Amino acid sequence: MKFTLIICTYQRSGPLYKLLKSVKGQTLYPNQIIIIDGSEEDKTREIFKSYYFKNLEYYKVSKENRGLTKQRNFGINKLAPSSDVVCFLDDDIVLTPTYFENLLSTYQKFPEALGVGGYIVDEIKWFQKRDANVQFDEFEYDGFIRKLGSRHLLRKKVGLQPDVPPCYMPKFSNGYALGFLPPTGKCYKVENFMGGVASYRKEIFKKINFSTYFEGYGLYEDMDFCLRVSEMGQLYVNTSAKLLHYHEDSGRPNQFIYGKMVMRNGWYVWRKKYPSPDFKNILKWHAIAILLTFVRFSNIFNTSHKRKALTESMGRIVGWWSLLLNKPV
Repeated sequence: MKFTLIICTYQRSGPLYKLLKSVKGQTLYPNQIIIIDGSEEDKTREIFKSYYFKNLEYYKVSKENRGLTKQRNFGINKLAPSSDVVCFLDDDIVLTPTYFENLLSTYQKFPEALGVGGYIVDEIKWFQKRDANVQFDEFEYDGFIRKLGSRHLLRKKVGLQPDVPPCYMPKFSNGYALGFLPPTGKCYKVENFMGGVASYRKEIFKKINFSTYFEGYGLYEDMDFCLRVSEMGQLYVNTSAKLLHYHEDSGRPNQFIYGKMVMRNGWYVWRKKYPSPDFKNILKWHAIAILLTFVRFSNIFNTSHKRKALTESMGRIVGWWSLLLNKPV
């Protein structure tokens, strides 16, 4: 299978170079690499004057095409006709050497797959289950156990935990994300995965593109796209396609804008999936939104990043109230 790698980047020349070095060391190398640079300076362009990467095409876009979804759609228009699969990676990722080899093998193992997500290995500690006992603060899946984070633990205490498997959206949204799939090396059927470790068959882009509703940083645009692809066919996550995600701070929006996006974009994606939820699930969505805002606000007192916690909390509050007056459509 021939495949294209698209990397959309913004103000992250250093992390992008680290990613490309890990691409260079792959056991299976992309037939086409497309860099879509929305940076306001030229540090990223300078990389390619000093270093050579085979099959690479670089595009610097203007303000009109800046933003994650716009840059991705721009890259799709540059795809080679011979490509079978399109891979997307965030610019603060580093790949293990067999990432592409294992990812692409999923399409051969499951010919019905329309998309396959990779697996982030540096964020969660998992343990193999050794007996029948699972503690209240633990999550068990497919013979492995991990600790619940403070947010999911609190949700469990008040009866608001997800009621579907990881990478599926409950009727009240706010499900278990990719980090709740264990490191078994297996492929799992899913409904969504993280956009920064994604791949899709090229044919689906003849039918849909990334939504222009999402501007700039584009929070939850990956969820929106995956859910629309899931209506067309099956998605998978291959936990043997391993990579590391470094969550680079540069290029991110300020915390107030991020907090607003958490609420507004989260509501938008939820209602695209479930246009007419019943009262119980509406109540649960708002209860979780308020609960997670409270948790984020408490970070003012229990973390060193007090300003970020405060500004994001204020953004969440403003975003939540804005839903009463001006819902996304």
